[in-house]
Amino acid sequence: MLDLRKLRYFLTVAEELHFGRAALRLHLAQPPLTRQISALEAELGFKLFDRTSRTVTLTAQGRAFLPYARGVLEQVELAQVIAGKLAAGTAGQLALGYVSSIALSDLFSQSIQAFAQRFPDVHLTLVECASGSLGAHVADGRLDIGLSRLLPQNDEVQALSLGEERLVAAVSSDSALASQADISLAQLSAYPLILFPADYGSGLNQSIEQLYRHHGVPLHTGPTGRQITSIIALVAAGQGVALVPACTRSLMNKGVTYRPLVEADACARLLVLTPTERPSVLIDAFLAVIGEALHIRQ
Repeated sequence: MLDLRKLRYFLTVAEELHFGRAALRLHLAQPPLTRQISALEAELGFKLFDRTSRTVTLTAQGRAFLPYARGVLEQVELAQVIAGKLAAGTAGQLALGYVSSIALSDLFSQSIQAFAQRFPDVHLTLVECASGSLGAHVADGRLDIGLSRLLPQNDEVQALSLGEERLVAAVSSDSALASQADISLAQLSAYPLILFPADYGSGLNQSIEQLYRHHGVPLHTGPTGRQITSIIALVAAGQGVALVPACTRSLMNKGVTYRPLVEADACARLLVLTPTERPSVLIDAFLAVIGEALHIRQ
């Protein structure tokens, strides 16, 4: 295995083409430097320099070897930099899980963008999950952090509230409801309500079902969609109505009209899930970024 120190000596002499100046740069006496270069040549099996009493030039083999030696040393320096960042918690990998009803929010996009800009050496993996399984994935380590609307069901995961997001009614543009300035739950109850499947979007479903119960309004379920986009497509097709986070209005479907709800408590909570006993500098860093994004939005 080649000695990195000897490679550095070779690179310095190749840059200076003068053993005396190279020795000064390396804080060595010239004779030891000459011996180290000779030892490297013996290891390689070819001469690196042609030397006379007045000149030092690279041999053809030396010129061919130079970029490889430089590349090795650059990779070593990069490895040292990355090692320092890993030790400081500014490099590595972070797996972020999220439910589809959150992906359209400004908070989501702003946090991802800010984190990527601040920690360019962190490989951020985004994983869309069913809210019913997101907490379990954080608990078993498949995810480092999760954005959800459903409280975790075990002590291995802790939830931090990020506040609430207003719900709006999504109705077919052909519906009589589309002409109203706002809509009540009682009016919506006359239509099938499109929800996520019970095993997929249970966090948002839970908020909606609690809202209906609190106001004593019957809930008539209709078809289900596994993505917020598929729910909106079903609304456009006249298959029912939906209650969706206000950020969904960014989905400009020609067949869908969004209207605010009369009920002031029509909201869905937003939670960030983290492991209870798996501390991570990167998790803390992402939480700080989310906190800053929340502050900006307020």
